[in-house]
Amino acid sequence: MSGSADYSGPFDPGFSHDRFGRETLVKLLYTYSNYLRRIDAHWYLAVMDKWGNEEALDCDGRVWEKLVIYEMKTMSDLLSISGDDVETVMKALQVSPWVWVYDCDIELKDSNHSIVTYRNCPTLLALEKEGKGREAVICHELEPRLMNLIAHHFNPDIVVTPLKLPPRDPDSDIGCQWEFRLDR
Repeated sequence: MSGSADYSGPFDPGFSHDRFGRETLVKLLYTYSNYLRRIDAHWYLAVMDKWGNEEALDCDGRVWEKLVIYEMKTMSDLLSISGDDVETVMKALQVSPWVWVYDCDIELKDSNHSIVTYRNCPTLLALEKEGKGREAVICHELEPRLMNLIAHHFNPDIVVTPLKLPPRDPDSDIGCQWEFRLDR
């Protein structure tokens, strides 16, 4: 059964997402992912407006450190992602709700080496448009901590190295680029 493409028609007191077809569910997943990103941006800006950027960044770091650990455990358990190599980390990144909204390329060189390139990063675009230089702190301090938490969920010996971080060249479509490597 293909399922519904939308929720037109009368109210359904027994509503379930099961009623939708695959294409609609995929659209919903993308929309929910984008919604999460916007929640993150708006709560950060609300804290920044009230208590300043330093406090907002501190709160952001504490929240994301907990959420990254939760996300890795939840996604790994839900989808039976297990292992201790870089390839396993890349599988976890592929199913992350964030990767959908952050146009991301994953180049798996081998099971212990990968390059991850984020293009068209909505967060970076907003920070660049704002013009206050906040991307220097977020991209250079917070993101490396989070990338390491993701990798270290699977193996604390995985080394994550930023290859490209903002500021970026005006003609570049690369927001940031990361190397994940495990020497065995």
